Order: sequence, then C-alpha cells, then structure tokens
Amino acid sequence: MQYLHTMIRSANLDITLDFFINKLGLNEVRRYENKEGKFTLVFLCAPNDMKHSLKYQAPLIEITYNWYDKKNNNNQKLEAGRAFGHIAFRVDDIYKICDKLIKEGVKINRPPRDGYMAFIKSPDNISIELLQKGTPLKPREPWKNMPNTGDW
Repeated sequence: MQYLHTMIRSANLDITLDFFINKLGLNEVRRYENKEGKFTLVFLCAPNDMKHSLKYQAPLIEITYNWYDKKNNNNQKLEAGRAFGHIAFRVDDIYKICDKLIKEGVKINRPPRDGYMAFIKSPDNISIELLQKGTPLKPREPWKNMPNTGDW
C-alpha cells in the first residue's frame, strides 16, 4: 500500500492556491484541467517532499476545483467534511511560520503557546495543524498567553 494524496475542495482556486503556495509555502507538482467534466485538479506537496517526487510519489494534497457557471458565486464557502479532521505539517520553526502567516493575514486559531503545536484554517475551512520539528521551542510571547480564536 502507498499513500497518494488527501483531496480537499476549493470554492475559489486562486484564493486557495494563494493560501497553500504563497502563505504556507507548498509547491505545485502538477495540474490537470478537464474541460468536459468542468473541473481542475492541482497537486501540491511540501518543499521537503519534492525530493521524493523524483523517485517515488511524494505525499500530496489534491485541490479539487469544480468550475461554476457565471450565474453562480465563485466565492462561496465550503463546509469541512463531517469525518475530516485536519492536515498536518512538520515545520522547522513554529514561531517563525506563525509570525509569517499572521503578517500574510492568516488567523492563528490555536497559537503555539507550548512551542510545539498550532492550528490555522484554509480559505475553504480546512483545519491545518503545524507541529514543531524535534523538541518543542521554549514558550515565549506573544504566543505564550495568546488565546484560541474560533474553532480548529
């Protein structure tokens, strides 16, 4: 058995890709557009997983965007699936990435008070867990006393 990907739906492909690529730092691996089926699939992976894509299939996130006609609103919000929990990424410096995300306008729903774990949400309401690589960093401000915001 081989893990291939996790699929999440996007209400607005440009906004979703801006979040995952420009803010979170993932790389686009490939894209598939089906004009007959009216959908686009964009496959993303974490930068450190790119090296695996040369010899093996890297773990991927598949962004599925179903095209809408001009009568429909392309900015609608999608509800997270009832059985879906979250996507998790290991990061080199949890404080650094959370600071970058805040500067990019991303809300930190569960701040890394413990120097180890944080949660954010994608524009399509997908929970994303960020975990510090190795041992937790020493708790420090402003994270140490920052409250949770919303759900995660």
